[in-house]
This record gives sequence, structure tokens and C-alpha cells, in this order.
Amino acid sequence: MVASEWESFYVIIGSSAAALTGLQFVVIALGAEAERIGGAPEMEAFATPTIVHFCAVLLIAAIVSVPRQTPATLAMCFAVEGLAGLVYTSIVASRFGRGMRYVPVLEDLISHIILPFVAYTTLFVSGISVYWHAVAALYIIAATALLLLLLGIHNAWDSALYIAMSKRDPQ
Repeated sequence: MVASEWESFYVIIGSSAAALTGLQFVVIALGAEAERIGGAPEMEAFATPTIVHFCAVLLIAAIVSVPRQTPATLAMCFAVEGLAGLVYTSIVASRFGRGMRYVPVLEDLISHIILPFVAYTTLFVSGISVYWHAVAALYIIAATALLLLLLGIHNAWDSALYIAMSKRDPQ
């Protein structure tokens, strides 16, 4: 199967996603001491989706690394993961901005709703197309995994920066 050629790539991004997931837990734990970081609505809109994106990358890496994958099994796994990501992103979008002390800006909308929606849609469509065009689809899935990883890094950085600034600002 062509997927075996991707082993090093997915070892790198999969282990990065796993490590960054752990670091996000540390950021949230340290942020619990801050007084102004928000409550459940902010966590549901910003922190949890970041962990979901990192876990999605880890799952993509795991799917590609499973021995004896066929185009049909890859198609099914990626399509299901993409569909689950779309459902989750829709839930996040429906909650976005409601009941928050923090007022989201355009960058938040792009990095927490629009780009994840694009990524999970791409994963779903590419997942289905693996069955017919494995090589091209695997390149697109790799780019999608990288996008999700970079979104997670961006969003985790924003969260860490917001928490750090909230701790410094006595107002």
C-alpha cells in the first residue's frame, strides 16, 4: 500500500500532536489560576477544539500506520473521521460567542470555525477519494493533517498568550 511511504511524515506529526496535546493540558491547568480566562463557554469554543484537532492529527497518523490498510479501509476511516470533525465543528460553531465573557474577533472565527470546517470537509472528501486515487488523496490528507496541527498550535498559542496576559492585567 502506498500509505507505508508516509510513515516518517506521520511519525513526526503524530508525535508532535501527542506532545502538544499534553502541553495544552499544562496550559489549561496553569490557566486555572488566572481570574479572567472565562468559563465553560470559552473552554468549549477554544480549548476543547484545540485538543480535538491535535487528536484528529494523531488519529490520521494512526490510521495510516495500521498494517495492511487497503484503499477501502483508508477511505472508510478517513471519511468517518472527516464526518465526525464536521459534526463537531458544527457544534462548536453553534455555541461560538454565546455566553462568553470574551468577545471573539474575526481571527477567532477563522481559526476556530472556518479553517477547521475546511480541514474536516477536505478530510471527508479526500477520505472517500482514497479508494479511487490513493496517491493524490494521501497528499491532500497529509496537507489536511498539517493544517489541523498548525491550527492547534495557533489556537494553543493564542490561549496561552491570553492566559498569560490575563494573569498580568489586574483589571
